[in-house]
Amino acid sequence: MKTKLTEPVLQKFKKQVPTEGRVEISDTLRPGLRLRLSAAGKAVWMYEKRIKGGPKRKHTFGTWPEPISLAEARKLALEIEAEAAKGIDRVQMAAKEKQEAERAEAQIKSLQTVIDTYADLHLSTIRTGDKRKRQIEVALQKHLSNPVGELTRADLQKAVDDKAKEGRLVAANRIRAALLAFSSWAFGRSYIASNIGQGIAKAGRETARERVLDIQEVRAIWNATFEIGPLWGPVFRLFILTVQRRGEILGLRIAELDLERGRIVKPGSQTKNDKGHITHLSPPALPEVQAALADAQERAEEKGHAADYLFTTTGTTPVSGISRAKERLDKILGDKVGPWRIHDIRTAFSTAMADADVPEAVSDRVLNHVAGGSAPSAVSRVYNQAEMLPQRAAALDRWAALVTGESADVIKLEVK
Repeated sequence: MKTKLTEPVLQKFKKQVPTEGRVEISDTLRPGLRLRLSAAGKAVWMYEKRIKGGPKRKHTFGTWPEPISLAEARKLALEIEAEAAKGIDRVQMAAKEKQEAERAEAQIKSLQTVIDTYADLHLSTIRTGDKRKRQIEVALQKHLSNPVGELTRADLQKAVDDKAKEGRLVAANRIRAALLAFSSWAFGRSYIASNIGQGIAKAGRETARERVLDIQEVRAIWNATFEIGPLWGPVFRLFILTVQRRGEILGLRIAELDLERGRIVKPGSQTKNDKGHITHLSPPALPEVQAALADAQERAEEKGHAADYLFTTTGTTPVSGISRAKERLDKILGDKVGPWRIHDIRTAFSTAMADADVPEAVSDRVLNHVAGGSAPSAVSRVYNQAEMLPQRAAALDRWAALVTGESADVIKLEVK
């Protein structure tokens, strides 16, 4: 309904409350201005006007008769009409102001808060999310309590360069990748004003590692593990005896142990290549696991909860501090072993088994590789899906005998 609005007209209109929905009355004196009446009896001013060279915008002024009278509504409509003729868009301006306010509020959140949000929304969806979160937190430790908006590209580059100065080129490049992903995510959600991760230089070009520990060096490391304490000694000994990846041993859950059959059973969600994996526990490895299990259960009982992880100080989270533990181990070793990495143990195993004429396919499966480097191994991995559990057990028993100098009876594993 269109008419020249007056107070009497509006008073009469307000008595026509609809039983459902809403009704409107439009002003002919100020086209585009109308009063909307809802079934609840609430009368609200609306004004619609097209912006010059832009879209038609709808504005809400407030309720009638208070706080917006007819005269006040016409005045507001006239102001908007004048602005629209100049191309001024109040709706767009209000949206930008709101966006700026939200951006400003986001950028004063602490970096730690934003990392936690990143972990909840993104890292929780990937298998290595916990590791990635710790990686970012350690790299940006000095900035965690500061507003995230204060983080700069120089801060990210310094984190990469500092790790490179430690002689850890690969780790530095992995940190760079983690920071690139985080900064891109944070920029996309307005936590930072620009994508500060763009342009971060690599620590350097990575080259294939050629270090191979010989059996004498592995034995030296094995002997030294008995001098670094009851927590880390068993960890390093299981690194050696099982030749599994570092994270898979550090994060080993008690539920993944099958002591009756003498094996570790990892689900695909807990392995690097997302494939379930069985690891035989040789005669020296089994008592290490049993002793560690007893310690974990004792700690858990003292804290009043069930044990979850095999190697833990809290009972509920995996043990941490592997870098410091290795530094202590290296000091004990002295000059008996040159610079080495935990991953080198896997290479040593593969090399020793090759020298002992153990088929590459068996070593591949022990290490849980998708395929070996040779074409025959890659092809056989696709077409030969046999688990080779007895052969793998024999290989690990043979490896344990080499490492410890003790004889090892092959435990035949039941293939199911």
